[in-house]
Amino acid sequence: MRDDVRVAVLYGFGINCDHETKAVFELVGATAERVHVNELVNGNIDLAAYDIMAVPGGFSFGDHLGSGRLLGNRLRFTLRDSLKAFVEAKKPIIGICNGFQVLVKTGLLPGPDGHEPDFLQRASLTLNDSGRYEDRWVTLEFDPDSPCIWTKGMVRMECPVRHGEGKFVMPHEADIAALEAGHRVAVRYVDSTDPVGMHRTDPLPYPVSPNGSMHNIAGVCDASGLVFGLMPHPEAIYAAWLHPEHTGGHAPAGHGDALEGWEGEGLQLFRNAVDHVRAQR
Repeated sequence: MRDDVRVAVLYGFGINCDHETKAVFELVGATAERVHVNELVNGNIDLAAYDIMAVPGGFSFGDHLGSGRLLGNRLRFTLRDSLKAFVEAKKPIIGICNGFQVLVKTGLLPGPDGHEPDFLQRASLTLNDSGRYEDRWVTLEFDPDSPCIWTKGMVRMECPVRHGEGKFVMPHEADIAALEAGHRVAVRYVDSTDPVGMHRTDPLPYPVSPNGSMHNIAGVCDASGLVFGLMPHPEAIYAAWLHPEHTGGHAPAGHGDALEGWEGEGLQLFRNAVDHVRAQR
């Protein structure tokens, strides 16, 4: 039995965070490989050979027709069977920023109430309320009761966002309520001065919520907890010294052993998925 965890990190067509995403998986002990989308579409590489799939951030197809739309359709219509088999094999998938937009446009997120994907789009990520591209640091809080395997044991994290279309919306408030009831809102934007667990769903002011997402949603998972997407960039805080207040002494302290005590808060998210795969063997 293999003891390595193989990660397919997609790239091509304007994806531009593939090297960073590959690096963080390797820091937590996985074997990560950048895989061009065309290699999967053409059948030169079999997605089934991997244990985890990551769709990194960037500007796929230049965000033409809306962020993630074209790449989402390319995956949905050309890799439908492969993606369905990957999910049914209980293999984790993550989409970060543009990757989250892609997974939403494929219909993998938030997905149906059952665990079998149906590739129907139920939500969208639309223009920020500010009307402009947001590049800033935010505070995130994770739902401890979420089935999301990626966020297990995580409480809060400071992390950057870099997006112009990050506002998570669904057609009806009842749709969001159903996600909340299933604890599938795995992570949301919070005011750093609020106590942990306050669970505010009323709209937070800008820039605490950088985009105006419904219920301050920063990321969601599917019903299985294996497919997860978020707009912020956890791979951008893999090391404590990447925090903007590190040199001033006001950043969260480094921890862990991946970087000799200087591990950033975001690395745990990737470690959770790798550990999950190993635990299932």
